[in-house]
Amino acid sequence: MNVIVEIPDDFAQRLKAAGGDLSRRALEALAVEEYKRGRLSRPELRILLGLATRAELDEFLEKREVFGSYTLADLERDREDLRRLGF
Repeated sequence: MNVIVEIPDDFAQRLKAAGGDLSRRALEALAVEEYKRGRLSRPELRILLGLATRAELDEFLEKREVFGSYTLADLERDREDLRRLGF
């Protein structure tokens, strides 16, 4: 699907002057926001952005200071794994 966004010329010039492909930046901003709101999964986000590996996705998200949630259940699972491994 193609999405057209109308941006006044004076704003568009300033945004383009910041560097990079403005269309790509818009896609990334939309994709990250949808991921943060839970409407895209990590695998879907990776595919949408054309990233080849999870490591690339991790780097992409880290640069944008987007971190996954870490629940109490996650902590308990990690603690149990460490106990099972003898730590």
